[in-house]
Amino acid sequence: MESTLTFLGTGTSMGVPTLGCDCAVCTSSDPHNRRTRPSIRLAYNGHTVLIDTGPDFHAQALREGIRRVDAVLYTHGHADHVMGFDDLRPLTFHGNDHLPIYADQETADSIERIFEYTFRKEDRYPTSARVKIHRIDPTPGAGIKLFGACFQRIPVTHGRQEITGYRFGSAAYLTDMSDIPETSIPLLQNLDVLIIDALRRDPHPSHSHLDKSVAIVERLKPKRAFFTHMSHDLDHDTTNANLPTHMRLAYDGQQIKFEIS
Repeated sequence: MESTLTFLGTGTSMGVPTLGCDCAVCTSSDPHNRRTRPSIRLAYNGHTVLIDTGPDFHAQALREGIRRVDAVLYTHGHADHVMGFDDLRPLTFHGNDHLPIYADQETADSIERIFEYTFRKEDRYPTSARVKIHRIDPTPGAGIKLFGACFQRIPVTHGRQEITGYRFGSAAYLTDMSDIPETSIPLLQNLDVLIIDALRRDPHPSHSHLDKSVAIVERLKPKRAFFTHMSHDLDHDTTNANLPTHMRLAYDGQQIKFEIS
């Protein structure tokens, strides 16, 4: 079935413009250079699934007119990926079911610790989000079935940490990765769309940089590739002009279509 993917945010943890910075990208008038913290929305089969809710989620949801969320998957527990969790609250007040949340063990533990008032058994705050958290199978390729589609766990390396990327149908989302373990490579074959971390031009200990990400795309050979989690080091138009035509920097609000299954 067809799915529409919306880039809610494409920026690094500090966002772009970066506070206190007067560089050419941070002062650019090009809206493609304004990057909020990274997450995506998937719309298919009448449902809405999010991957990550960063600290800009409230503004992103207003911008995109998000009035309903049916499930949220998390990649890892860093602030730029989970701190919009509390903004899910009003989207969980309607209906009888709790909003399902999916995360690996470490990420689920972090969410329960940070948002303890949501999960406590006694003296629970009356307007806390109505959610149910599910700890996902850590096995590479393990699937989560949601509304007629399967989301496979794709382990990736984020510095010294293993975190969760996802494949869903003909697309994969690998934010915050510095490398892809060889055991994950077979899970990323025959992609239409690959979305991958490309923080900056220079190497970084916990993120892939532009040249490395280009090399990964060339190895995996998806039909289309989009770079995300970008800093103010990458100007949108200048960088795109020097990339192969099937590789592009993503931008906030961009929508792409692909087949999900």
